[in-house]
Amino acid sequence: MNAADDKTIVKDYFNSTGFDRWQRIYGDGEVNKVQLDIRTGHQRTVDTVISWLQADGNLSELTICDAGCGVGSLSIPLAEAGAKVYASDISEKMVEEGRERAVKVLGNADNPTFAVQDLETLSGSHHTVICLDVLIHYPQDKADEMISHLCSLAQSRVILSFAPKTCALTILKKIGTFFPGASKTTRAYLHREADVVKILEKNGFTVQRQALTKTRFYFSRLLEATRSEGDTNK
Repeated sequence: MNAADDKTIVKDYFNSTGFDRWQRIYGDGEVNKVQLDIRTGHQRTVDTVISWLQADGNLSELTICDAGCGVGSLSIPLAEAGAKVYASDISEKMVEEGRERAVKVLGNADNPTFAVQDLETLSGSHHTVICLDVLIHYPQDKADEMISHLCSLAQSRVILSFAPKTCALTILKKIGTFFPGASKTTRAYLHREADVVKILEKNGFTVQRQALTKTRFYFSRLLEATRSEGDTNK
């Protein structure tokens, strides 16, 4: 199966059974114990990103690209805090849900700006580019291309999360307990932190902060990288 097939599968999945599952996980309704565990883990990652951005100053001064925004779990609170947010996702149903949630929370649909778009076709220039829990759908060679592309859109900072490739997680994935249930209809790619850091550095970025979110069924390494002084790509 090639990368193009992977992308089609991911798109179809998140426009059908995957949407039904993940919009519940990313919501506040009743879910089973596994889904609640994943919801808790994802929210911790979102909270960490927001705390990093708030610690650096006034969010109203930032333009942010939330690449792979899902239902707006990060985009909406960032917009609520004053940032100008461009939010995109490959799934039309996810984007529609994000827009509806934004209207309920913020009272308007002007910010965040939502769009149905895959990562490869994103364009423009943003102070900060954020991509959470999306790398799991990309094999290593495509992850390199995708991260490099995201770096080209960032004026100052890139924040990424990914499922770290460790011995323990590799074993869990092989025996089928990693990302249980319906999510098995999509492939789950793990990535070595050293490989991700190398890609960032190749594109002129230096890792400044990192965190690890780990629950029973959710594992995410979070990296914040800023454009190195003297880099002339932007």
